[in-house]
Formats: sequence, structure tokens, C-alpha cells
Amino acid sequence: MAGANYPPARTAWFLVAMLTIAYVFSYIDRYVLGLLIDPIKADLGLTDEEIGWLMGPAFAVFYATMGLPLGWLVDRTNRTRLIAAGVALWSLATAASGLARSFGALFAARMTVGVGEAVLSPAAFSIIADSFPPEKRGRPIAVYSMAIAVGSGIASLMVAATLAWAEGARLALPGVGELAPWQATFMAVGLPGLVVALGFLALREPLRQQSVAADPALTGNGVGDALRYVGGRWATFLLFVLPVCSMTTVAYSHGFLAPVFERTWGMPPKSYAAINGMMTLAIGPATYLACGWLSDRLTAAGRRDAPFRILLTASAILIPSAALAPMMPSPTLAFVMLGIVAVGIGGVSAVGPTALLTITPGAIRGQVVALYYMAISLTGLLLGPTTVGALSTRVFGEGEIRQAVAAVPLLYGVVPLLLAPVALRLYRAQMARLSAA
Repeated sequence: MAGANYPPARTAWFLVAMLTIAYVFSYIDRYVLGLLIDPIKADLGLTDEEIGWLMGPAFAVFYATMGLPLGWLVDRTNRTRLIAAGVALWSLATAASGLARSFGALFAARMTVGVGEAVLSPAAFSIIADSFPPEKRGRPIAVYSMAIAVGSGIASLMVAATLAWAEGARLALPGVGELAPWQATFMAVGLPGLVVALGFLALREPLRQQSVAADPALTGNGVGDALRYVGGRWATFLLFVLPVCSMTTVAYSHGFLAPVFERTWGMPPKSYAAINGMMTLAIGPATYLACGWLSDRLTAAGRRDAPFRILLTASAILIPSAALAPMMPSPTLAFVMLGIVAVGIGGVSAVGPTALLTITPGAIRGQVVALYYMAISLTGLLLGPTTVGALSTRVFGEGEIRQAVAAVPLLYGVVPLLLAPVALRLYRAQMARLSAA
């Protein structure tokens, strides 16, 4: 490969480790709201529908829409410094969420979290692609993506411990007064991220590589070039992203699982959070690593469509198990089914970016990754939490919130599964086009 001056393996994997730590922190800050739903509702007088707007659109407004201009910056400027700025911004915004005393203030804080987090993944995948050759990208991308499971697991355990501690403590800030346990939790999970931000200021980014994936149809690397390229192959990219969108929609709808367990089986949020955290940490990382290993192994053996095949298989595991989990007759069986859900979510998340890089020219890599995250984030955040909130408040009743959660995978996951054979055929055609260019 021309220009394939990759950094030493130790340096490359240290970059992956730092990116993964940042992603863990981002997911903790994103996930924590779902574990504090009922105490926030009680203090601020909110409904499930309003919580759905805080969990979804408030975060998505800038997380998704800022992705493309930030992807443009990723392709042109220092990526580690961009990440440092993003980490600092979202960490401060998470801490500020603990000072909110109204729906509007909390909405604004969550929007700011989205702005900060929007920079991370486009920059991270660009850095990883410039640190590893194509046949060795599966594992580092899986390790980075594994932060979703690690972050949600750590968030669950951290919130469980913080709630237990804060319930017995009287915490106050000058000029603010006494803090409720949920407010102290936001601050406890937000402020440590500033240390991570400082760490990125000390890192050097890798040299940008010339991609083996080229296409005569691509004449530049601006935003317009990226949009025209994707738009000219809209069916391929649309059917590629649909199963990932259904995954994120289900995953974000599960932000309501804490109240599902409390309202259905009387399990307090701190108990749910502790069990969910341990289960997620036990299942999630193993799934990500296994899928990354399998993707690399099959790709090295000549099966270049392996990442997308793994993605489609994981989606077929996810959708039915996610529909059944909330409707189980006991919390034990619900957790067992959620373990299967975690395998499906992990499989889709682990290989999605790897599969995308295979069909994307290198000159627009950061922007196409940003478009990918814009698509999966907008659909997941706008549809998942808001659908649950609206169905719970307006259709099933807030005491039957589990029915609202169970409906989401059926509403948004069946069609992508039915279109999977067509998606695979178009994906292979795009791979062949790039290989022949």
C-alpha cells in the first residue's frame, strides 16, 4: 500500500487504549440519565414522555448534526486536540446536569453533552485506520467499540454505588444548596473526564495514510464530495445502515429498563444497576473481542464481506430477544434474555465501523464515519426513547412501561431483517467496485 507508514504496534495500541477510555467516559455520561429517571421525575415533576425527550432529542440535536462538520475537521486538522476539547466539553456539561432545576435546563445540558461527544468517533476511527493496515483493523475497532458495553456496565455499577452513598450523605455546594442524590451522581461521573481530556493533549496523532480503497467517481474530499459519493450509492449505504439503526433504536430504548424493573417487579434502580452492570461487563467485552477476532480471521482468509455478515447475524439475534426480554414473567428470566440482547448489540456495534471502512474511500473516511454516526444516532435517539415515552404515557399507561419497551424492536427491527439479503448483495457490489478501481 502506498504511504503505508503505520506507527509501531505498541504506539498504535496505546492510542486505541486512550480512545477506548474516552469512549467509556462518553458512554457513562450518556447512559447515566437512564438510571436516574424516577428520582429526576419526582424532583422536577416530569412525565415519561418528557424523559424520553431528554434521553433522545436533547442529546441528538447536536450529537448527530455536528457530526458532519466535525468529520470535515477530522479530515483536516489535529485529531487528538479535537478529542481533548470534546471530552472536556461533555464532562463539564454532564456535571452541569446535576445543577439543573427544570426541564429546560436539563435539556440544554444534555444538548451540550451531545456537542462534545460528536467529535470522538469520527476522529477515533480515522486515527485507528491510520494506525493499522486493513487486515488488522477488526480487533482495534472492536476494542474501541467495546467501550459501549464497558461504559454502560461501569455506569451501572458507578450509579449503584453513588446512589447508595449519596442517599446517606448530605451534600451541599456554595450558592447551590443541598444536592439530591441524582444531582451528586451527575457530578461524580462528569468531572473525572477532565483528566482524560488532559491526557489527549499529550498524544501525537499518526500520519494520515493513503487508502487502498479509491474510486474514480470521487474527485475531492470536501463535505459536498462525501455527500455526492454516498448519495450516488444511496441504496447500498441505506441498506447497510438500517440494521445498525435498528440496533441503536433498541439500545437507546433500553434507557427505560431501570423503571421497567422497578414498576414491574419492584426492583429499586440501584439493584437493577448493579446486576445490569455486572452482566454487561461479563458479556459485552467478550462479544466485542470475539466478533473483532472473527472478522479479522475471516477477512484474512479472503472473506472480505465478513464484517457485514457478522453484523447481519448479530441483528437477527438482537431483534427477537429484545422484544421478549421485558415481557418475561420474572426479573431473573428478563436478565437472561437481556444477556442475549447484549450479544446482539455487541456484535452489531463491534463490526459496523469495520464493515463501513471496507466500502469507503479513504479521502472521505472521517466524513462518511460522521454520516454513519449521524444516521444511527438520529434514528436511535429520536425514535428509541421517544417511542417508549410516548407509548408509555399515551398508550399503555406508565405502569405498563415494559410493553412500550417490548414494542420498539418489533416496530423498527423487522423490516431491516427482511431486507438483509438485498443489503448483502449491494455491499458486495460496492466492495467489487472499489477493488477494481
